[in-house]
Amino acid sequence: MGTDAPRTRHHRWLRALTWTLAVVLLLVLVAGGVGWWTVQRSFPTTSGRIDAPGLVAPVSVYRDDAGIPQIVAESDHDLFYAQGFVHAQDRFWEMDFRRHVTAGRLAELFGATQVGTDAFIRTLNWRGVAEAEYALLDEASRAYYEAYAEGVNAYLAERSGSELSLEYAVLGLQNPGYSPEPWTPVDSIAWLKAMAWDLRSNLGDEIDRALLATALPPAEVARLHPGFDWSTAPTIVDGLPAAAATASTGTPTPLANADTATDAAGGPLAASATGAVTTDYVAALTSLRATLDGIPALLGPEGNDIGSNSWVVSGALTESGKPLLANDPHLGPALPSIWAQMGLHCAALTETCTFDTAGYTFAGLPGVIIGHNERIAWGFTNLGPDVADLYLERVTGDTYELDGVQLPLQVREETIEVAGGSPVTVTVRSTGRGPIVTDLDSDFAAVAEGYPAASGAPEGEYQLSLQWTALTPGTTAQSIFALDRARDWNEFRAAAALFDVPSQNLIYADVDGNIGYQAPGAVPIRTSGDGTVPQPGWTTAVGWAGEVAFDDLPSVFNPPRGYLVTANNAVANGGPFLTADWDYGYRATAIERLLKERIDAGEKLTSDDFTRIQLDTSDANAAAFLPVIAELDLSGDAARGADLLADWDGRADESSPQAAYFAVFWRTLLADMFDSLPEQTRPTGGDRWYTVVGTLLGEPDAAWWTNERLGVAGRDAMIADALDEAWGEATSRMGGNADTWRWGRLHTLTLTNPSFGTSGIAPIEWLFNRGPYEVGGGSSIVNATGWDATQGYGVDWVPSMRMVVDLSDFDASTWVNLTGASGHAFHPNYVDQAPLWQRGETRDWPFSLDAVREAATDTLDLRPVTGSAPASDPASSEAPAAE
Repeated sequence: MGTDAPRTRHHRWLRALTWTLAVVLLLVLVAGGVGWWTVQRSFPTTSGRIDAPGLVAPVSVYRDDAGIPQIVAESDHDLFYAQGFVHAQDRFWEMDFRRHVTAGRLAELFGATQVGTDAFIRTLNWRGVAEAEYALLDEASRAYYEAYAEGVNAYLAERSGSELSLEYAVLGLQNPGYSPEPWTPVDSIAWLKAMAWDLRSNLGDEIDRALLATALPPAEVARLHPGFDWSTAPTIVDGLPAAAATASTGTPTPLANADTATDAAGGPLAASATGAVTTDYVAALTSLRATLDGIPALLGPEGNDIGSNSWVVSGALTESGKPLLANDPHLGPALPSIWAQMGLHCAALTETCTFDTAGYTFAGLPGVIIGHNERIAWGFTNLGPDVADLYLERVTGDTYELDGVQLPLQVREETIEVAGGSPVTVTVRSTGRGPIVTDLDSDFAAVAEGYPAASGAPEGEYQLSLQWTALTPGTTAQSIFALDRARDWNEFRAAAALFDVPSQNLIYADVDGNIGYQAPGAVPIRTSGDGTVPQPGWTTAVGWAGEVAFDDLPSVFNPPRGYLVTANNAVANGGPFLTADWDYGYRATAIERLLKERIDAGEKLTSDDFTRIQLDTSDANAAAFLPVIAELDLSGDAARGADLLADWDGRADESSPQAAYFAVFWRTLLADMFDSLPEQTRPTGGDRWYTVVGTLLGEPDAAWWTNERLGVAGRDAMIADALDEAWGEATSRMGGNADTWRWGRLHTLTLTNPSFGTSGIAPIEWLFNRGPYEVGGGSSIVNATGWDATQGYGVDWVPSMRMVVDLSDFDASTWVNLTGASGHAFHPNYVDQAPLWQRGETRDWPFSLDAVREAATDTLDLRPVTGSAPASDPASSEAPAAE
């Protein structure tokens, strides 16, 4: 993140560490041989032999010069045992930190300031749901999770403290008694809850609409939350029948009768019509949004730029005659990267060894999430259905009302252990819909109290409950293994049917030349309303009536056009209702345009073409503005700005002076046009605001072009004023010679450790963070380095990895990670891929065993120990010994 970027996931607990202590630590770590030994002691052994109790047969771990591990084993058990061992070698602190987040146990690490976060996650019960999912696993999947945990624990048995990772040395300054406990399968599965939370749906949009409605009439709320343009924006699947119900303006009507809830769409959006809005209500809504955003976002901060690109093209359109598949998920940047590249190979595919797959994994979770096996390839983008709703509940004592009957609340006690303090007990209450969140914070209660006045519901005492598909035990934990060994379209769809949370767009290709798309996931069917605002919970006339059947979810196999593009845009103008809040399709439009340029010219597509498309920086927002600016009669600095933009091709390249100036102009314009909005709803930029302002460009006399404070009225005057102001800011930031301006000087990425990297203590942050890196691209651009216009120009969301899979020759595929294979600060592979990623370069991706061995620079042999502890009791095994 650049100079002006927001600090996300900021841990105030570290402010208790003094500057003196931090400086002493820094001196110890970097001064002399002893300090460097302290840093290096956690680096893993990557060559030679290690005794690994619990293995059945020897396992080889090959690493190339980027440290990317490729594991070769003779059984599924040994394969996942070794994956757990290697993940622990490279990333155990990351794994340990994540499991404390997902279990609501951060206070055990960092003290009392984390109790609030823990209480929220305990209320949602991520850990309890993970335990239930583990109990539901089929026998084979349970064995894989157990083998993975055995491998992790075998590594833990040989190391402790700073031998595991440098972070434990830093943690020891505040929490010297901490020692990590053995890994369990539930620790792995709970990570899926964090992934689901970060990709949960439109709760932020629901609150944004509610806040806007306190200041604007419904028509203007709808203008600022426009619906998806089905007439022009591309959809993923063609040919489904149109359905008017799918196209929602996102503007529900007021609650006509709150007692019967015949119009479930009623809610805060009716506030401006009734006029019954209080200062407390606005403050509570603002705090509610901040509370939700404050939960550790392990995949990155919430926002419209959390998305992804993927596309697949049939062999009829490629040079090789076989499909090509590309994917680059857009998430918040983290160090180490959210992804860990890895290959999982059986020496020979047999009944007891059934995996030959490679791709991107999550440290802490067995299997490959995105990648390919010996026959098929697949990619993910976020489908984004609305899978979470807030409900207003009538609660009396330990009961809640439903259809006129008082039902008992479900009540449980949660004890939060606190480092350096006394345990804290939290009481969690739940209705049949989900946990009551008003017990967490007085601000939630204020939302509930303000809601009836704002909606016209009867006066009384209310609570808010949260219903979310991820709080019902599901089958995603076993779907990964089914994906990893699917061999054809039918097996791929069967695996997708198990992938219930979070819902993803899945694209597919196979070596036989087939391509396809499948939308999986648990998507609720609502009895009424579209889930865009909180709803009354005291009647069964409102709520969920089941889930969309898997066979009713959009799917296509070998489409006639020969390609499929998913970029978080709407799936189809028809079929079941999924959400009212789609991405507006700028990235999808650009990708389709770039593909069709080659296809329409009769040119065959190559892997290099796919990589170039991933790096495309064409800015649709700039393209909309440039003709308008060119027609304006300007003078002074505004004229200088227009002259600079006159010969610009509209690409947000890192070296572009015009891209830098236009970004300053865009940020200035948004601030001046919408400064009357509630603070939490002001424009961050990105696809929604491209659409809002792009529509207003055709309405030059619209009220939004007037700012009385600035004395500006009308579109042309507003644009001229912003051009003038932006020239001054750009000069102040980058100097008086516009020829030397560069977008990359403003648009920088700092790779940040999600725990100690946000401490606010510079020497500690220096240990774990890297950058800044100057980059091109931007929000709603194919090269999606998103930024938040309310904060500055720094990078908040990134293509977290890039891959192109060649189905004609898997060894010809390419990949790159955002950071590196290692999670150990100062390790050679800590950030070695970051410069490649920055420059848009990729690495060769060896897959066949011959290619893996040829690329290897290190080989580690894990060998079984005669008479070692049973596989079911890894904690009792002897410490592995390296040779």
